[in-house]
Amino acid sequence: MANKQLKMEVGSDGVAVIRISNPPVNALAPAILLGLMDIYSEAMKRDDVKAIVIIGEGGRFSGGFDISVFEEIHKDGDISRLPDVTVDLSINTIEDAKKPSVAAIEGLALGGGLELALGCHARIAAPKVLLGLPELTLGVIPGFGGTQRLPRLVGLSKAVEMMLKSKSITSEEGNKLGLIDAVVSSEELLTASRRWALDIAEKRRPWVSSLRRTDRLGSLSEAREVLKRARQEARQTAPHMPQHQACLDVIEEGIVFGGYSGILKESKVFKELVLSSTSQGLVHAFFSQRATSKVPNVTNVGLKPRAIKKVAVIGGGLMGSGIATAFIISNTPVILKEINAEYLQKGMKVIEANLQGLVAKRKMTRDKAEKALSILKGVLDYSEFKNVDMVIEAVIESIPLKQSIFSEIEKICPPHCILATNTSTIDLNIIGEKTSSQDRIIGAHFFSPAHVMPLLEIVRTEKTSAQAILDLMAVGKFIKKVPVVVGNCIGFAVNRTFFPYSQGAHLLANLGVDVFRIDRVISNFGMPMGPFQLQDVAGYGVALAAGNVLITAFSDRSFKSPLVELLLKNGRNGKNNGKGYYIYEKGSKPKPDPSVLPIIEESRRLSNIMPVGKPISVSDQEILEMILFPVVNEACRVMDEGVVIRASDLDVASVLGMGFPAYRGGIVFWADSIGSKYIFTSLKKWSEVYGSFFKPSKFLEERARKGMTLSAPAGSSQASKSRM
Repeated sequence: MANKQLKMEVGSDGVAVIRISNPPVNALAPAILLGLMDIYSEAMKRDDVKAIVIIGEGGRFSGGFDISVFEEIHKDGDISRLPDVTVDLSINTIEDAKKPSVAAIEGLALGGGLELALGCHARIAAPKVLLGLPELTLGVIPGFGGTQRLPRLVGLSKAVEMMLKSKSITSEEGNKLGLIDAVVSSEELLTASRRWALDIAEKRRPWVSSLRRTDRLGSLSEAREVLKRARQEARQTAPHMPQHQACLDVIEEGIVFGGYSGILKESKVFKELVLSSTSQGLVHAFFSQRATSKVPNVTNVGLKPRAIKKVAVIGGGLMGSGIATAFIISNTPVILKEINAEYLQKGMKVIEANLQGLVAKRKMTRDKAEKALSILKGVLDYSEFKNVDMVIEAVIESIPLKQSIFSEIEKICPPHCILATNTSTIDLNIIGEKTSSQDRIIGAHFFSPAHVMPLLEIVRTEKTSAQAILDLMAVGKFIKKVPVVVGNCIGFAVNRTFFPYSQGAHLLANLGVDVFRIDRVISNFGMPMGPFQLQDVAGYGVALAAGNVLITAFSDRSFKSPLVELLLKNGRNGKNNGKGYYIYEKGSKPKPDPSVLPIIEESRRLSNIMPVGKPISVSDQEILEMILFPVVNEACRVMDEGVVIRASDLDVASVLGMGFPAYRGGIVFWADSIGSKYIFTSLKKWSEVYGSFFKPSKFLEERARKGMTLSAPAGSSQASKSRM
């Protein structure tokens, strides 16, 4: 065979075994798909072949289509990179062949891998195999017949759930649903699959064509009702995601006009969606997240991460309790230290409540929650710190307090112990300046709630050892976080980049723009909530503490609003006490609180920046740009100073840490879709009217002048994308 990623061996029983070999997950590159067509053509001609078994090498069937092809298409717009095999391979070549095929599935069959298996006449799987069609997470729909075959095998409701929610199932569940014909041990998998293939060929088992089945679809009216409910839910949960409605359209096409018609529409819609801005953003976010695991002079110098068997957390407040929860649910024992019994009891109760919340949401079983709680120990001194592998300090943002803690734990903890801080703003050099262990001092900045939010910002100083960084990266992955390594500065990468976000919102509010309108505009853009509701949720104390540090550090481009202090003076503390910009009542969505308006008016009077005492007139687009363009501007400074390794690291951090919509690719990717020149011109115009808060950075100005993207490496001649 010319294609080394495919091998066909014909046994004495007349079964041709086709092996896919494309490590690590046997991704279906275009060459593999085209090669399968050639192999099938050969197998059909050979008299010694009675049936076919397809299997993946290395313990995995296939992780799906090679999505690096999408990345290439997004660069040059050449859709011909996609092999036009949808109909030829999935329908004619496999399902309508004169000899039966059986998929022998081990490890996983996802996306195009599962679709390949769906085109076979039976599917035999090993235990605990992962099966799913997650294509919608990349802005597309299944493109090899999955929208048509999956509903015909598992029923419409379950298929819609699996596709729209990108929800995988195990082979055991697949067996109950009718997706998998038999579950056998890994050792028996190939033998059982060969036998099954021969049984079909020799008519001892039925020859089942998935596409021609209709018994699991229900009546047309029932099917339309299922699709109607799915459309309504998708409009609420994924309002900016065209692939959800497109997927339902394609499914409906097949139900109304037949599976073959559905396949043709699926192929057409799939190619249209590959070129969409949504797919471009989601694919960029996917590859950007992968890239975070590569850190020069850390991950490429032959070091191996050390085992972190026990962790100590200092401080049982909101962040400390969340961090402790994240570790114990990942089966890592935790010592939680507090200054007195009352605070310790509060912290332990918060952790218990966190676990109960996960049980209530069915994200973990009660038994697992109890086991997690059993490996948590509360203490009031440092005596238990003698045998921990990592300490994470999570006390209030007080420099003297943090310095004294690090001086103390340095003497008690073992020499290999990582000394980490969860500070969100303070320079790590200042925190560690009174210690002699600066090579193991590192930032482990979690985002609230720490046991839920996926980002772990790993902050290194010039003295932090590569080993400590590698160890913390491994820990982050172990507790199911996405670690992003950043440099040390006030606010680090995420809070530093996004400090203009709330300041820009407050600037507009003090210029007379309605705060609830600002929140609506930002929510409609795709953020989980607007900046004022976010302040309500985070608490005003956090906003003031972090804000004051950042305003002091970046006074040349900051806007200090009196509004939060006025709210606190009025007895408001956001969601914490149910009174903020919004009214918070149990069981109902937050509602704008009209009684906050006089406080906002008082803030406007005190700030005295409203031109001629009248509110400014701005469009929704201007509101969006006046809040987000200063964020882009600060991102430019962060990149220019080398705080992040790659521009794409900021994209990942913005999506996972700030809730920036993934389908827009991240803050820098989104900015590049608009164009550096337009952003620079807008900021320059506003800075002339409203002052230095909007002053463009030198990095942005240079990129705009040269017509370059913001993400292009220094010295690159890459041209800027035009504004969309």
